[in-house]
Amino acid sequence: MKIGFDNKKYLKMQSEHIRNRINQFDNKLYLEFGGKLFDDFHASRVLPGFAPDSKLQMLMQLSDHAEIVIVISAGDIEQNKIRGDLGITYDTDVLRLIDAYRGKNLYVGSVVITQYSGQNSAQLFKNRLEKLGIKVYIHYSIPGYPSNIPLIVSDEGFGKNDYIETTRPLVVITAPGPGSGKMATCLSQLYHEHKRGIHAGYAKFETFPIWNIPLKHPVNLAYEAATADLNDVNMIDPFHLEAYGKTTVNYNRDVEIFPVLNAIFEKIYGESPYKSPTDMGVNMAGNCIIDDEVCQEASKQEIIRRYYQALNGLADGTRQESEAFKIELLLKQAHISISDRKVVGAALQLAELTGAPAASMELQDGRMITGKTSDLLGASAALLLNALKALAGIDHDVHVISPEAIEPIQRLKTSYLGSRNPRLHTDEVLIALSISTAHNKEAELALEQIPKLAGCQAHTSVMLSPVDLTTFKKLSVQVTSEAKYENKRFFH
Repeated sequence: MKIGFDNKKYLKMQSEHIRNRINQFDNKLYLEFGGKLFDDFHASRVLPGFAPDSKLQMLMQLSDHAEIVIVISAGDIEQNKIRGDLGITYDTDVLRLIDAYRGKNLYVGSVVITQYSGQNSAQLFKNRLEKLGIKVYIHYSIPGYPSNIPLIVSDEGFGKNDYIETTRPLVVITAPGPGSGKMATCLSQLYHEHKRGIHAGYAKFETFPIWNIPLKHPVNLAYEAATADLNDVNMIDPFHLEAYGKTTVNYNRDVEIFPVLNAIFEKIYGESPYKSPTDMGVNMAGNCIIDDEVCQEASKQEIIRRYYQALNGLADGTRQESEAFKIELLLKQAHISISDRKVVGAALQLAELTGAPAASMELQDGRMITGKTSDLLGASAALLLNALKALAGIDHDVHVISPEAIEPIQRLKTSYLGSRNPRLHTDEVLIALSISTAHNKEAELALEQIPKLAGCQAHTSVMLSPVDLTTFKKLSVQVTSEAKYENKRFFH
């Protein structure tokens, strides 16, 4: 894989920059942490070389100075809001995050339940956390937030919230998902700290959009594609341009809220420490791009993948037309089309030739591998097996799994588990391959190639089953599919 991002430089530069920001205030900085701290696969896809856990590694370099506060909205607890990528509720994810941070020797100081207005489920969650020995604080809904500044910055506004007891210079405010109240939590703490005579600071850590690359750079366009459902729009920061005469990139929500934030800062401090939304950020990612062409190409491919995801969502009813339309515009702005994704043409050509679902994969060395539907294997399973054989240097006609090994699995599926489809899925073909290693050295050689699939591109001529989609995700294969079902049944 071609590298376009210097991860080592990023870790060093980012941690140093945050330390410097802490020193600008009374050795107390509340850092709003946007995006994913764990498994930031979007960043690793559009900035090849960026490790999915880079932000976590950076935070670990500051572990002696940092504590983590996890924020969750009482409304999200009440509504059992689900994290789409993990399929778990936000309150369950709070527990997962605590375990994950502690597993990396990062100090989790407390949990804050925000926007509280008497929700019973939120009170029950608070009781549960406290029984586990976790400190819990309550922040209340403030009428007119964020516009009613006189009320917000008063004893009846932020003053009504619990003061979060913290012990370290860097307080990282994070949450299971957007809309949890991270920024309001930071501002509330600034108010309380100021009343205690401490001049604490606030900063925001968002990887995207990258502020010091062009507005229409493919990396920034890919961020718009990733957030098409939120209607986020990248824009020139007008406050930064006016204050410094320099063009920087931010996104609409931060630009729109800045006058309010500025007024709140002035109300708390007497004057604002920042002249623009860009000033509030601490992201150094743009300084660590070492091959712009590689990052541009990776980002263009990400936009195409996001387009296919939107089309798939339209087909299964989980997404809106507006999302697909927005990404279509982004494709035009990036001067690309779906034909720029090589695996698409290869899969569709084989599907037309065979009259059945087909799949294709581009290996890291540029080889194009295909898989077709057969009596034994689905197209995705065949593709996976063919790719592993190609990587192992095994001839295509050699059986690494005997048909006799597949037949019992098919019988189990159809006779005992009620499946209509006897063909093996991707997870089942990997299990069959692993069983075959006991008597077949070539099967073992093929299985050892699995790590080499990470980062490969794939496409299927029909929508993937959930199990195949999950398997490709676990293998870190970047897969897309046509927005059509294999059959015409209503229930899939």
